[in-house]
Amino acid sequence: MSTCLAMIKARLPSGPASLLFLSIVSGFISITPLSADSAAADSLLVVGDSLSAGYGLSDSGQGWVALLQQRLQPRNITVVNASIPGDTSGGGLARLPAALAAHRPRIVILELGANDGLRGLPPAALKANLGAMIDQARSAGAQVLLLGMKLPPNYGGRYAEAFERVYQELAEEKQVRLLPFFLDGVAGDEHLLQSDGLHPNAEAQPLLMKSVFEKLEPLLVSIDRP
Repeated sequence: MSTCLAMIKARLPSGPASLLFLSIVSGFISITPLSADSAAADSLLVVGDSLSAGYGLSDSGQGWVALLQQRLQPRNITVVNASIPGDTSGGGLARLPAALAAHRPRIVILELGANDGLRGLPPAALKANLGAMIDQARSAGAQVLLLGMKLPPNYGGRYAEAFERVYQELAEEKQVRLLPFFLDGVAGDEHLLQSDGLHPNAEAQPLLMKSVFEKLEPLLVSIDRP
């Protein structure tokens, strides 16, 4: 693993923008159910990167995914956090089938793409990967909520626009719910970001959860129990 990380670091440009990709959990890829009472509960699967894995937070319970679990506890829904710092859409696509088989989620939230953008992945490749994940989730009987991302302006207007357009096009073509910009109201606000200027801090997490929940709630109607 140390050799692999060294190779990755060697190929990435230096600077703070690489932190999202380089914050890979050393050696462990974990899928964490956030509720102990999962036997009779419906499940919701979150597949994301460091933005959903709680990177840099002092307590994992501060993250927006953990806060979502608290919000959904009365509805008997178990949130499974399959987010890995540094992950890309290609990595998510590779590990999604096993997560779907293991947890049989009724809803899948996809929060990926930031690291693809920081590495300059062609938008067409990002779209293909996310589109395949949507198809896989639906084939497994799950509804999908897609969380859109945007890139910092220094990545170039044409590339940033094409990157952002991927999410809107997928939402329209696949007919899935979309949160257009997951970090809306957080990105660019130094009071809501960690010292790297990229990752939301603990104060931002409830805002992220609220934004996600507003888009998620219509999907919950179909799995709510009487």
